[in-house]
Amino acid sequence: MQPIGVFGGTFDPIHCGHLRTAFELWQELRLAEVRFLPTGSPPHRAQLYASPERRLQMVRAAVADQPSFVVDDREVRRSGVSYSVDTLTELRREYPQASLCLLLGMDAFLGLPNWHRWRELLTLAHIVVAHRPGWRAPTTGPLGEVMVDHGTGTIRVLHERPSGCVYVHAVTQLEISSTELRSLIIAGRDPRYLVPDEVRQIILETRCYAAQQEPDGR
Repeated sequence: MQPIGVFGGTFDPIHCGHLRTAFELWQELRLAEVRFLPTGSPPHRAQLYASPERRLQMVRAAVADQPSFVVDDREVRRSGVSYSVDTLTELRREYPQASLCLLLGMDAFLGLPNWHRWRELLTLAHIVVAHRPGWRAPTTGPLGEVMVDHGTGTIRVLHERPSGCVYVHAVTQLEISSTELRSLIIAGRDPRYLVPDEVRQIILETRCYAAQQEPDGR
Protein backbone atom coordinates (compact mmCIF):
# COMPACT_ATOMS: atom_id res chain seq x y z
CA MET A 1 0.00 0.00 0.00
CA GLN A 2 1.34 3.43 -0.93
CA PRO A 3 1.66 6.03 1.84
CA ILE A 4 -1.37 8.05 2.92
CA GLY A 5 -0.88 11.82 3.13
CA VAL A 6 -2.54 13.56 6.09
CA PHE A 7 -3.11 17.26 5.48
CA GLY A 8 -4.78 19.12 8.34
CA GLY A 9 -5.55 22.79 8.81
CA THR A 10 -8.22 25.32 9.57
CA PHE A 11 -8.73 25.95 5.83
CA ASP A 12 -10.39 29.27 6.67
CA PRO A 13 -10.72 29.32 3.66
CA ILE A 14 -8.95 26.63 1.65
CA HIS A 15 -7.07 28.24 -1.25
CA CYS A 16 -4.97 27.40 -4.28
CA GLY A 17 -1.74 27.41 -2.24
CA HIS A 18 -3.04 24.53 -0.09
CA LEU A 19 -4.18 22.60 -3.14
CA ARG A 20 -0.99 23.06 -5.17
CA THR A 21 1.17 21.92 -2.24
CA ALA A 22 -1.00 18.83 -1.70
CA PHE A 23 -0.97 18.02 -5.42
CA GLU A 24 2.81 18.28 -5.77
CA LEU A 25 3.43 16.15 -2.67
CA TRP A 26 0.92 13.56 -3.89
CA GLN A 27 2.78 13.34 -7.20
CA GLU A 28 6.36 13.48 -5.96
CA LEU A 29 5.94 11.17 -2.95
CA ARG A 30 3.69 8.74 -4.87
CA LEU A 31 1.02 8.89 -2.19
CA ALA A 32 -2.06 6.70 -2.40
CA GLU A 33 -4.17 9.70 -1.42
CA VAL A 34 -4.05 13.01 0.40
CA ARG A 35 -6.55 13.15 3.23
CA PHE A 36 -7.74 16.68 4.02
CA LEU A 37 -8.78 17.15 7.65
CA PRO A 38 -10.39 20.51 8.43
CA THR A 39 -9.87 21.36 12.09
CA GLY A 40 -12.95 21.66 14.25
CA SER A 41 -11.65 23.60 17.26
CA PRO A 42 -7.92 24.32 16.82
CA PRO A 43 -5.75 24.75 19.94
CA HIS A 44 -3.70 27.66 18.54
CA ARG A 45 -6.43 29.86 17.07
CA ALA A 46 -8.64 32.01 19.30
CA GLN A 47 -11.13 32.73 16.54
CA LEU A 48 -12.30 31.09 13.35
CA TYR A 49 -14.36 33.07 10.87
CA ALA A 50 -16.27 30.46 8.89
CA SER A 51 -18.03 27.75 10.87
CA PRO A 52 -16.58 24.21 10.87
CA GLU A 53 -19.46 23.07 8.67
CA ARG A 54 -18.84 25.88 6.17
CA ARG A 55 -15.11 25.20 6.03
CA LEU A 56 -15.82 21.50 5.51
CA GLN A 57 -18.21 22.40 2.69
CA MET A 58 -15.51 24.53 1.03
CA VAL A 59 -12.87 21.78 1.31
CA ARG A 60 -15.23 19.24 -0.23
CA ALA A 61 -15.98 21.61 -3.08
CA ALA A 62 -12.28 22.35 -3.62
CA VAL A 63 -11.17 18.73 -4.00
CA ALA A 64 -14.23 17.23 -5.69
CA ASP A 65 -12.54 16.88 -9.09
CA GLN A 66 -9.36 15.20 -7.79
CA PRO A 67 -10.04 11.51 -6.99
CA SER A 68 -6.83 11.12 -4.98
CA PHE A 69 -7.91 13.90 -2.59
CA VAL A 70 -10.16 12.66 0.22
CA VAL A 71 -12.01 14.74 2.82
CA ASP A 72 -12.02 13.41 6.40
CA ASP A 73 -14.45 15.18 8.75
CA ARG A 74 -13.44 13.50 12.01
CA GLU A 75 -11.98 16.66 13.57
CA VAL A 76 -15.11 18.65 12.76
CA ARG A 77 -17.23 15.92 14.37
CA ARG A 78 -14.95 15.61 17.40
CA SER A 79 -16.00 17.52 20.51
CA GLY A 80 -13.43 19.71 22.22
CA VAL A 81 -10.04 20.84 20.93
CA SER A 82 -8.58 19.04 17.91
CA TYR A 83 -5.04 17.71 18.41
CA SER A 84 -3.07 16.15 15.57
CA VAL A 85 -1.71 13.43 17.87
CA ASP A 86 -5.28 12.24 18.56
CA THR A 87 -6.13 12.19 14.86
CA LEU A 88 -2.99 10.26 13.96
CA THR A 89 -3.65 7.80 16.79
CA GLU A 90 -7.09 7.11 15.31
CA LEU A 91 -5.70 6.75 11.78
CA ARG A 92 -2.97 4.42 13.00
CA ARG A 93 -5.62 2.16 14.55
CA GLU A 94 -7.53 2.17 11.24
CA TYR A 95 -4.40 1.58 9.12
CA PRO A 96 -2.02 -0.36 11.39
CA GLN A 97 0.42 -1.36 8.63
CA ALA A 98 0.22 1.68 6.35
CA SER A 99 2.76 4.45 6.00
CA LEU A 100 1.18 7.70 7.20
CA CYS A 101 2.73 11.02 6.13
CA LEU A 102 1.78 14.15 8.06
CA LEU A 103 2.12 16.99 5.54
CA LEU A 104 3.24 20.29 7.06
CA GLY A 105 4.18 23.67 5.71
CA MET A 106 7.43 25.28 6.78
CA ASP A 107 5.79 27.58 9.35
CA ALA A 108 3.87 24.71 10.94
CA PHE A 109 7.03 22.63 11.19
CA LEU A 110 8.96 25.45 12.86
CA GLY A 111 6.16 25.72 15.45
CA LEU A 112 6.04 21.97 16.06
CA PRO A 113 7.61 22.08 19.56
CA ASN A 114 4.53 24.04 20.69
CA TRP A 115 2.15 21.26 19.59
CA HIS A 116 0.44 18.97 22.10
CA ARG A 117 2.57 15.81 22.66
CA TRP A 118 4.54 16.67 19.56
CA ARG A 119 7.30 14.13 20.09
CA GLU A 120 4.75 11.33 19.81
CA LEU A 121 3.89 12.30 16.24
CA LEU A 122 6.88 10.43 14.79
CA THR A 123 5.81 7.22 16.53
CA LEU A 124 2.57 7.43 14.53
CA ALA A 125 3.59 8.90 11.17
CA HIS A 126 6.33 10.36 9.03
CA ILE A 127 6.53 14.15 8.85
CA VAL A 128 6.85 15.68 5.39
CA VAL A 129 7.83 19.34 5.35
CA ALA A 130 6.86 21.34 2.26
CA HIS A 131 9.13 24.34 1.91
CA ARG A 132 10.14 27.03 -0.51
CA PRO A 133 13.28 26.40 -2.62
CA GLY A 134 16.45 27.45 -0.82
CA TRP A 135 15.06 27.06 2.70
CA ARG A 136 17.23 25.07 5.10
CA ALA A 137 15.93 22.85 7.87
CA PRO A 138 16.89 23.75 11.47
CA THR A 139 20.24 22.42 12.65
CA THR A 140 19.99 23.37 16.34
CA GLY A 141 17.42 23.14 19.12
CA PRO A 142 14.69 20.48 19.41
CA LEU A 143 13.96 20.47 15.69
CA GLY A 144 17.63 20.23 14.83
CA GLU A 145 17.82 17.13 17.03
CA VAL A 146 14.77 15.70 15.28
CA MET A 147 16.37 16.26 11.88
CA VAL A 148 19.57 14.50 12.97
CA ASP A 149 17.73 11.54 14.49
CA HIS A 150 14.88 11.17 11.98
CA GLY A 151 15.76 13.08 8.80
CA THR A 152 15.86 11.18 5.52
CA GLY A 153 16.66 12.25 1.98
CA THR A 154 14.94 9.38 0.18
CA ILE A 155 11.28 8.91 -0.67
CA ARG A 156 11.73 5.14 -0.65
CA VAL A 157 11.96 5.10 3.14
CA LEU A 158 8.50 6.67 3.38
CA HIS A 159 7.17 3.64 1.49
CA GLU A 160 9.14 1.05 3.41
CA ARG A 161 8.40 2.20 6.98
CA PRO A 162 5.06 3.12 8.57
CA SER A 163 6.41 6.10 10.57
CA GLY A 164 9.42 7.73 12.16
CA CYS A 165 11.10 9.84 9.45
CA VAL A 166 11.22 13.53 8.54
CA TYR A 167 11.43 14.30 4.83
CA VAL A 168 11.85 17.85 3.51
CA HIS A 169 10.61 18.61 0.00
CA ALA A 170 10.61 21.85 -2.00
CA VAL A 171 7.27 22.77 -3.58
CA THR A 172 6.00 25.66 -5.67
CA GLN A 173 5.16 28.41 -3.21
CA LEU A 174 2.03 30.35 -4.08
CA GLU A 175 2.14 33.39 -1.84
CA ILE A 176 -1.45 33.15 -0.62
CA SER A 177 -2.30 33.64 3.04
CA SER A 178 -5.70 32.73 4.48
CA THR A 179 -5.45 35.79 6.74
CA GLU A 180 -4.79 38.15 3.83
CA LEU A 181 -7.42 36.39 1.77
CA ARG A 182 -10.06 36.97 4.45
CA SER A 183 -9.06 40.63 4.68
CA LEU A 184 -9.41 40.96 0.91
CA ILE A 185 -12.90 39.44 0.98
CA ILE A 186 -14.00 41.49 3.99
CA ALA A 187 -12.89 44.60 2.06
CA GLY A 188 -15.31 43.61 -0.69
CA ARG A 189 -12.74 42.41 -3.23
CA ASP A 190 -13.20 39.33 -5.39
CA PRO A 191 -11.10 36.22 -4.46
CA ARG A 192 -11.18 34.91 -8.04
CA TYR A 193 -8.02 32.98 -9.00
CA LEU A 194 -6.93 32.74 -5.34
CA VAL A 195 -9.45 30.03 -4.50
CA PRO A 196 -11.13 27.41 -6.72
CA ASP A 197 -14.25 28.70 -8.48
CA GLU A 198 -16.45 26.38 -6.42
CA VAL A 199 -15.05 27.81 -3.17
CA ARG A 200 -15.42 31.36 -4.47
CA GLN A 201 -19.09 30.66 -5.18
CA ILE A 202 -19.70 29.40 -1.64
CA ILE A 203 -17.97 32.46 -0.17
CA LEU A 204 -20.02 34.87 -2.30
CA GLU A 205 -23.32 33.09 -1.75
CA THR A 206 -23.05 32.53 2.00
CA ARG A 207 -21.16 35.74 2.86
CA CYS A 208 -19.25 33.78 5.49
CA TYR A 209 -16.50 36.40 5.37
CA ALA A 210 -18.76 39.42 5.30
CA ALA A 211 -17.61 42.81 6.58
CA GLN A 212 -18.21 41.99 10.25
CA GLN A 213 -15.41 40.34 12.20
CA GLU A 214 -17.66 37.87 13.98
CA PRO A 215 -17.36 34.15 13.14
CA ASP A 216 -19.93 32.68 10.76
CA GLY A 217 -22.58 31.01 12.87
CA ARG A 218 -24.25 29.05 10.09
